Amino acid sequence: MQRMRFDKDFDLPPDQVFSFFAEHENLGGVLGAEVTRLSDGTDGHRNGVGSSRRLKPPGPVPAFEETVTEFVPDEKIVYKITKGTPLNHHLGTVTFAPTESGTHMEWNIEIGAAFPGLDFIISKVLIRNIGGGLDRMSIPA
Repeated sequence: MQRMRFDKDFDLPPDQVFSFFAEHENLGGVLGAEVTRLSDGTDGHRNGVGSSRRLKPPGPVPAFEETVTEFVPDEKIVYKITKGTPLNHHLGTVTFAPTESGTHMEWNIEIGAAFPGLDFIISKVLIRNIGGGLDRMSIPA
């Protein structure tokens, strides 16, 4: 099992940062993948519990689907891969906390694979893509 953590501070309030990251289509630039919304949430929130997205990374990597499993407005989003991956475990938790100057976002990802070493390889790609995507991104004010 591999665990990754990404931290980023924003000079914007938590509700604005949360709203940006909750919107599935906004994740493409951060993840380095084409992101398509498949379904809206079933909990009364468009991006809430039950909402799902399809991610298609560049190159020969197959597309896969993620589904939101926990959604606390302005505070937390939890999701897991639900289709199309060789991983047997993938859990992402993104939390948003107010700071004196804006918002601190913490993004934790756990992955595991049935094939030895595959989770290690995938974690290196995620670290490069997500870390770089977060470094380059900006949220419209």
